[in-house]
Amino acid sequence: MQVQVGKLTEQYIGHCLTQTRDVILLHGLFGNLSNWKETQQHLSVTHRVFSPELPLFETTIGGNHLGRLVGFLEGYINLNQIKNPVLIGNSLGGHVALLYTLKYPDRVSKLVLTGSSGLYENTFGGTFPRVKDYDYIRSKVSEVFDRKEVVDNAMVDYVFDIVKHKLKVLSIIGLARDAQKQNLASHLPHIQIPVLLIWGLQDIVTPPAVANEFNALLPNATLHYINECGHAPMMEQPALFNSYVADFLAA
Repeated sequence: MQVQVGKLTEQYIGHCLTQTRDVILLHGLFGNLSNWKETQQHLSVTHRVFSPELPLFETTIGGNHLGRLVGFLEGYINLNQIKNPVLIGNSLGGHVALLYTLKYPDRVSKLVLTGSSGLYENTFGGTFPRVKDYDYIRSKVSEVFDRKEVVDNAMVDYVFDIVKHKLKVLSIIGLARDAQKQNLASHLPHIQIPVLLIWGLQDIVTPPAVANEFNALLPNATLHYINECGHAPMMEQPALFNSYVADFLAA
């Protein structure tokens, strides 16, 4: 297991990937496809990149909310004839990637987890006070990021729209509670494939201690910390995040 605090170096400039892989990008609980914009553009030059929109708001009835997302991912992979993908997951997306890998250990080649749930997280999905207060929602969204400039009106509008709808709120709460209940600590040692952990040092949702625990429990993991970065490294520090992912895919 390796731990590094990263900095973009000249060694990465001109780096070229030689092996084409199928890559699936999985967003988090309050994320959407735009979260992966720069990573998708970067990796699409040399890989087949897929970015499904997880059906977060179709899980209001019954339990096992995360299990349904794993089932959705399984169907998506089969529909698109994706073979042995690299799964890259942020936050809840990382949790889904882990559960899929545990269920189908021979169908995933590598994992990249960034700010992943699965051990412990401070969730934004437990309660929604003052949902009519736009400025309050903006402040809560901003807390997730160390680099506040990534928080734009479109992002706040997206979250604000969610918290205004009762059924969407129920879905989010169900997923958040399910994620908190499904602690994967005892299962992680069974994941033998290479795992890359990329973590923001200022992540308050899944703090650095969570990354350390993932790194200790996963047999074949490498951990990179990124400074001046919160819960979404691919948005806050995309160049460095993409360099780490590119090197990992090329290995």
